[in-house]
Parts: sequence; C-alpha cells; structure tokens
Amino acid sequence: MDRAKSTLEQWRTLQAVVDYGGYSQAAEQLNKSQSSLNHAVAKLQAQLGIELLEVKGRKAYLTEQGEVLLRRSRHITKSVAELELLANNLENGWEPSLTIAREIIYPMDKLVDALSAFQPESRGTRITIIDSVITGTHELITEQAVDIAISGGVAPKGYLSEPLCDLNFLLVCHPQHPLASEPEICDDLLLAEYLQLVIKDTGQASSTDIGWLKAEQRWTVSNFHEALAILNRNIGFCWVPEHLVTPLIDSGQLCQLTLRGSSHKKVMMSLIVPNRDRQGPASELLEKLILAQHSKD
Repeated sequence: MDRAKSTLEQWRTLQAVVDYGGYSQAAEQLNKSQSSLNHAVAKLQAQLGIELLEVKGRKAYLTEQGEVLLRRSRHITKSVAELELLANNLENGWEPSLTIAREIIYPMDKLVDALSAFQPESRGTRITIIDSVITGTHELITEQAVDIAISGGVAPKGYLSEPLCDLNFLLVCHPQHPLASEPEICDDLLLAEYLQLVIKDTGQASSTDIGWLKAEQRWTVSNFHEALAILNRNIGFCWVPEHLVTPLIDSGQLCQLTLRGSSHKKVMMSLIVPNRDRQGPASELLEKLILAQHSKD
C-alpha cells in the first residue's frame, strides 16, 4: 500500500488558516508560531504539487483547487474525529447501537420526542426501531433481542416494567357503513354479520390478533395505517387507538360506534429493559428520556 503524501495535521492546519482568516490569526487560536503554520501549509502544497492558498495582503485565500481539496479534507478529518470518539466511547462502555421494540399502538411522536432529545447526546449511537404486536413484543423481550421494549398489557413473567401511559381504543367504521346508523350496539351477533379489521400479532407462534370480536368475517393487516385506508373505503369496522382516529372522527371521515358494555378499550403501556445487568449508559439515558415524556401526563 502506498503511503499518503500528506498528514491529517497538515489538513487541519490548512483548515485553521482558512477558518480564522490567515496565518497570524490561526497561530493565535492554535497557540502555535506563525512560521510553523507557514511551513506546514507550504510542505503540504509541495507534496501535492498544487497551490492551495494565495496570500493577498495579510490574508490567505483559497485557490480553486484549494477549495475542492479543503472541502473533501473536512469530511476526512471529521470522520477520523468521530472514529476516535467512538473508540473512546466503546472503551467507556457507551453502546454503539441500540434496538427498541415499539408496540405499534404506542404514539410514535412520544418516541420521536425522546429520540430528538437523545440525539445531541448520542455520541453517534445507531438506533433501530422494531414495530411489534402483542406476543411479538414479548418474544423480543424474552429472547433479549432488544435493549428497550415499549409493551402493551402485562409484562412477560419475570420482567419488571415502568408504566408509561394508558391508551384508549375506539371502535370505528365509515359514516356510511350500516353499523353507523346504530345508536348503540347491544348484540354481538350484529357485529358478527359484518367484516372486522384486525392487526396481526407479530409473534412467531401466535394466532392472536388485536381487537378481534370473533366476527365471522375478518381481514388481518399488519398495521393501523393499512386498517385506516380500508376503513376509509367503507369496508369493515375496527378497534383503533384513540390518538390515531380522533382527528378522523372529528373531520367526519370515520364514525365512532357505541358498543354496550365496551364503548372503549384501555391498554396500559410500559417500558421494559430486558437485561438490566447488560444495560449501558446510552440505554439508561434513552430510558430516562422516554419516561420523561410521560412525567407530566
């Protein structure tokens, strides 16, 4: 492998001369002699065989070739700085990546707000979010395949959870659906006559679906985005999280059904760290930020 003609220090020197507006200004900021900076840049130009700077009066200006190379050098020096920071973070136990399981009923804006607060402190930690449903979430927890899980209902046996919030589900359909004309649905047999939309459990060995009322006809979809698209075509009825469906009810696009004895369903959301012994500082920080989203609820 051929050895590089230039060094990172030479490129950092060139960047400083340009950023601070000249050799003397850069020397003052870097606490180095002006002659050492002159020498470093002159040597760099000689090694490359290209003029990078031209001095006019007391100020140094980039040549056209210098602008191109300086721009590329910034990417390189930044990458090296990030690599060195990553090495330091790994040495101190900071996780290079985190995986989060999110039960799909959990409001995404809450998680995004927590991640937005985490990002400036993340030290480059990569984030993977897995959308999961019911036993699929539990499997990710028990298999310890994620660092943090946001789960609905009761935590798997043997795992502790931190409560986040309660989520309401509303039973809805299109305003022109036959069920919309019913002031109150008193008989489950009436529902059984119509198509119900349910959300598929992501568990490998489960056949459970979200909200199934044992209707004779049902369509199973992967998420509520798909369910809402079908409901808007006046097909079926479905239990949908209140925070997702309220704007559609208010705008008249969907209609809330009143089911005697079960006008709405409530699910408690909680946060679970599958392996506390393995939890690192990045996971701890993100956990605190997610919990903080609900501290004023």
